Amino acid sequence: MSKADVVIGCFYGDEGKGKVIDYLAADADVAVRCTGGDNAGHTIKANGVKYAMHLIPSGLLSGHTIGVIGNGVVLNPQVLLEEINNLKEHGYDVDKYLKISEKTHVIFPYHSKLDVALEKVRQAKKIGTTGKGIGPSYCDKYERSGIRMEDLYAPDFKERLKEQTELKLALLKVYDPETDYTKELDFDKMFAEYSDYAAQLEPYVCDTITLLHKALEDDKKVVVEGAQATLLDIDFGSYPYVTSSNPTIGGILTGTGLSASDIGNVYGVIKAYSSRVGEGPYVTELLDATGDRIRELGHEYGTTTGRPRRCGWLDLVTLKYAKRLNGLTALSVNHLDTIGKFDTIKVCTGYDVNGEVTEDFTTNLKVLNNAKPVYEELEGGWGDEIASCKTFEELPENAQKYISFIEKYIGVPVKFIGTGADREAMIVRADN
Repeated sequence: MSKADVVIGCFYGDEGKGKVIDYLAADADVAVRCTGGDNAGHTIKANGVKYAMHLIPSGLLSGHTIGVIGNGVVLNPQVLLEEINNLKEHGYDVDKYLKISEKTHVIFPYHSKLDVALEKVRQAKKIGTTGKGIGPSYCDKYERSGIRMEDLYAPDFKERLKEQTELKLALLKVYDPETDYTKELDFDKMFAEYSDYAAQLEPYVCDTITLLHKALEDDKKVVVEGAQATLLDIDFGSYPYVTSSNPTIGGILTGTGLSASDIGNVYGVIKAYSSRVGEGPYVTELLDATGDRIRELGHEYGTTTGRPRRCGWLDLVTLKYAKRLNGLTALSVNHLDTIGKFDTIKVCTGYDVNGEVTEDFTTNLKVLNNAKPVYEELEGGWGDEIASCKTFEELPENAQKYISFIEKYIGVPVKFIGTGADREAMIVRADN
């Protein structure tokens, strides 16, 4: 019996998880998405074509891997069908390889309307959501009023959708009384559209829990693709500036139906610096020319939103927290080439909070907003020359020292090292 390998982002998302997933999926039998919705995004280059994947597991692009959308995902059928049709146009056999959990919750137009309206109400205290209805959909899930994929085929689907539409219109009238949403959320139109979506997606809907367990029992290779990242976790992130799901190891389990004993390697993914999209505390953020330079060198703009990312030095205090939460067995460090363009590199090894230094992360906003990073300086200067390196030993000495510094502080080996923009520009250390 095999175990599932898991890929988890350690910071605020956009760490480059797709690079590791690509490598693991090359010989994987099953790749799974299990949290979030189309607020997540992976840019994948396959056969010379770039794909912005938001719902379909990127592992499916291997051409032989079953892609599973797990029960922990909230699914926008329109977005999914667009991705399906795009892949079909490029020759991918989606009908053979895509599977959707019957327990996956569905996003409806009223969810996105609520998302945007609530951000308007929050004003200066806005969370920085993508406006795609992710949060309101999860709210319905936990209020036990959500509509799952299997419900689209139930005799009472029309009745339930009618009830939810009327309820959401009443809420929108409270949140945004100046806007008339009745035309935008026309029930008859919505019911017709979603009935059509249901018909198109029905061949993909199945019991994915049994599928995954049988795959492991048959000694198949299963890879779980994490979406978002640790500090966006609804329980363990910088609440309330978080996503509405659990992208940490616990969400991996509840979003797939796998058990703790089914998990093998847990790969934590980071950049050689840090970045964040959206609101919330960020201790190592650089609001200066250095931060701007990191952004431009690293092309730090959101896959889903296009928003410029906030950038800063690597925060090892946060990384240690991610290690503890997720049980990381190895690390992947991306953008080593980007950070090497600086002659001197700073790494945060502690937080100074009102004169006291700690190496332990907290999600307490009062503490985080008052925390000042304690840095150690390391020598950089290796630039772009590392893109051609195939082994750790081929890296320049300062680049090796940078990786070794991370390993020593965290106590976890670095297995994958991203050395350039191309997906293939990656060192895989066999002994780690």
